[in-house]
Amino acid sequence: MRLVIARCSVDYDGRLTAHLPLAVRLIMVKADGCVAIHADGGAYKPLNWMNAPNTLVADEDQWVVRNPKGETLTISIEEVLADVDHELGEDPGLRKDGVEAHLQELLAANPAHLREGLRLVRREYPTDIGPVDLLCRDAEGRAVAVEIKRRGEMDGVEQLARYLERLERDPSLRPVTGLFVAQQIKPQARVLAEARGIAWREVDYDELRGIAPTELRLF
Repeated sequence: MRLVIARCSVDYDGRLTAHLPLAVRLIMVKADGCVAIHADGGAYKPLNWMNAPNTLVADEDQWVVRNPKGETLTISIEEVLADVDHELGEDPGLRKDGVEAHLQELLAANPAHLREGLRLVRREYPTDIGPVDLLCRDAEGRAVAVEIKRRGEMDGVEQLARYLERLERDPSLRPVTGLFVAQQIKPQARVLAEARGIAWREVDYDELRGIAPTELRLF
C-alpha cells in the first residue's frame, strides 16, 4: 500500500463531474489498484475514489486514474508532504463474532425462513471486493444477495450495495436483488436500504435456534 499526504486538487469525470479544491489530503493506493482520497475527517469514507480495475499514470505533479468505463480521476499535486510504501501481506479476512457467524450458519441451512421459496446457492459468495454472506435464488430463480449482521446499521447497507454493484456485472446472475438481515435494524439503516432498493428483515436468534421464548404470551 502506498500512502501519500499531499496538497492537491482532485477532478472526477465520468457519470458526472466533481471537483475537490486545493487542500492537504491523504491519497491511498492499494495493491489491487484501488485509489482513494481522504480528508482528516468523515470517518472511513473517502472524498473520492476509483475502484479496481484501473490504470494509474503518475507524474510528478499530476496523477491520472482511468477505468475501463472511461471514467477518470485526475489528482493535481502542488506539494508532497509524505510518501511511504508498506507491504501489508495477505489479509486473513474478517472474522465474524460468534452470534453473527452462527446467524449466517442457521440462515444458510434454512434460507426459506427469510423468504418463502428462497434456496441457498453458496455461503461466502466471492466478489472482487469481498464475499457476500449468502447468495440465494428465489422461487422464480432470481439471484438474491443476503448480508447478515448482528446489529443492522447504515455501513452494513452500504457494504451490501457495493456487493450488489459487483454482482450485477455477472450476466449469469443479474438482475440481483439485495436482502439486509440483522437481529435489529436501526431506523436510519431501514431508510437507506429502501432508498437503495434493498429489502430488509429482522430475525430472532433464539427462534432460529429453536429456543422457546421465556416471556408469557396470550397467543
